[in-house]
Amino acid sequence: MNSTASTYDDDRLRERRPSVAVLLPCYNEEAAIAQTIAGFRAELPDATIYVYDNNSRDRTVEVARAAGAVVRTERMQGKGNVVRRMFADVEADIYIMADGDLTYDPASAPAMVARLVDDGLDMIVGTRVHEAAEAYRRGHVLGNRAMTGLLASLFGRSFTDIFSGYRVFSRRFVKSFPALAAGFETETEISVHALELKMPVGEVETRYLARLEGSASKLNTYRDGLRIARTIATLYRIERPLWFFGAIAGVLTLAAILLTIPLAITYAQTGLVPRFPTAILATGLMIVAVLNLFAGLILDTVVRGRREMKRLAYLAIPGPQA
Repeated sequence: MNSTASTYDDDRLRERRPSVAVLLPCYNEEAAIAQTIAGFRAELPDATIYVYDNNSRDRTVEVARAAGAVVRTERMQGKGNVVRRMFADVEADIYIMADGDLTYDPASAPAMVARLVDDGLDMIVGTRVHEAAEAYRRGHVLGNRAMTGLLASLFGRSFTDIFSGYRVFSRRFVKSFPALAAGFETETEISVHALELKMPVGEVETRYLARLEGSASKLNTYRDGLRIARTIATLYRIERPLWFFGAIAGVLTLAAILLTIPLAITYAQTGLVPRFPTAILATGLMIVAVLNLFAGLILDTVVRGRREMKRLAYLAIPGPQA
């Protein structure tokens, strides 16, 4: 009887154990993908490991399949497109996203998962700690710090490492994330999604390792940096329209006032307005400023309603502690 009860309890515990999916977007990672899969399998033996290949020209698919991963393909080029596909296709309770180049330490995964579940969080960001000069480029570190500060100034709070690709998500984060980005700006979009919905999030430090021989970075410092900056500006326009269009209205109003001052002085002295083009320009600037202000007010109301709908969709999915 006790043996039967013990077996029943074990079955119940197995039923309550959350399912874990490891998501590895890959592009030409033949040199490192097998070791990456082996590392996550050793740390999370019950997890299902998915490799999403993004049109690799080497043997990434064959090596990943031989290593025992579930291999799928996304034909639209760009990490953001891969993330969108992964989040849509894979069903799990907890999602771990990393790169297939073994620069993120798989040994940190269990602690990140435990923190997510124990604290009832929706996202854990693996904050990279560089232990080797070969693991990073100084331009990337400086750019990361600058963009992190910019995001904090725009949205009120930020993360230590917003560009980290090593993250753990709850199911309700993944299934409520719209995933509109196409490239490496997807990490910025993920961070803004969490900040906008005021999700409970956390950070865990993790080693950032040098790439293995034969593995090369796909990130272009200047091109992708500009795309990320443009993404932040676009998201700010969308999520903070009153501040965005209000700033434009303020600049236009200031320009109109500066143009009007000499006209007002001349009119007070002579009773005439001799520079009609300047007067017309100042009037036009004020009209455009008012239009921008009202556009910001209207769009702010629309965004508030949209954010409420996103929040309700997010809350409709059980959290990690459920």
